[in-house]
Amino acid sequence: MDEPIPVTRDVDHGTAKLMPDVDRERAWLLTVDGAPQSYVDLDAPTHLEFEYARRLGHVLDTVAAPGSALDALHLGGGALTLPRYLAATRPGSRQDVVEADRALLSLVVEKLPVPDEAGITLHGADARAWLEAAPAGSADVLIADVFGGSRVPAHLTSTAYARAAERVLRPGGVYLANLADASPFDFLRSQLATFATVFEELALIAEPAVLRGRRFGNTVLVASHRLFDTAVLARRTAADAFPARVMDGSALREFTGAAEPVQDENAVPSPKPPDGAFGIG
Repeated sequence: MDEPIPVTRDVDHGTAKLMPDVDRERAWLLTVDGAPQSYVDLDAPTHLEFEYARRLGHVLDTVAAPGSALDALHLGGGALTLPRYLAATRPGSRQDVVEADRALLSLVVEKLPVPDEAGITLHGADARAWLEAAPAGSADVLIADVFGGSRVPAHLTSTAYARAAERVLRPGGVYLANLADASPFDFLRSQLATFATVFEELALIAEPAVLRGRRFGNTVLVASHRLFDTAVLARRTAADAFPARVMDGSALREFTGAAEPVQDENAVPSPKPPDGAFGIG
């Protein structure tokens, strides 16, 4: 069998690289302009290499009865790690994936194809524009993992965006987002304040070192109109190789502090990671 070789291609928003993992036969790392975007093992779609992806996976595992199908909307596609995971863990799920970088989608479909029976439909479109045109009450879960390079675009941070996300979710639906920040957490706190204006229940999953301001890192925002079992989430995230905390209730409100909700007119992208925070080759 021929050894897999790296693939480099110009895409709409930078230069994408697919690099094989020497330790796993059909596993690949996707980077765009050196920033890691996705890791996929085609033989083991339930393997989530990145810590933040595992945390998103923990939430997806607990939002409904094990194995039951979900209607999911993914904003941001990458190499389709979480859509593959959901198709494997919840067969019969219907999933829409919205990715603005059409050339990146083409690369992933060509080199890392998804089985036809996986129930995954791909859309080359801007995340917010697609969201605002989507049918109301059409998704059980909405997963936002959208980065322009290594920053969340400004138009996906405002109260108008949060309301658009809430409109698409069914009653009891759950919104998840991958957000990256560092102390003093101006961006993260503003996002918590923003989503608190729309959703009744919020939780945040993050490594203690990130929350203590020791380094830049990913956090996972969970938002819904229903209570979710944060105790189960806390046990799962604490058992990971890099344990994380689940913060909710009064502790989360205290962390948010006096942060103001973001409006479209004053929205800004998430902060640029410091050199070396996420970069790979």
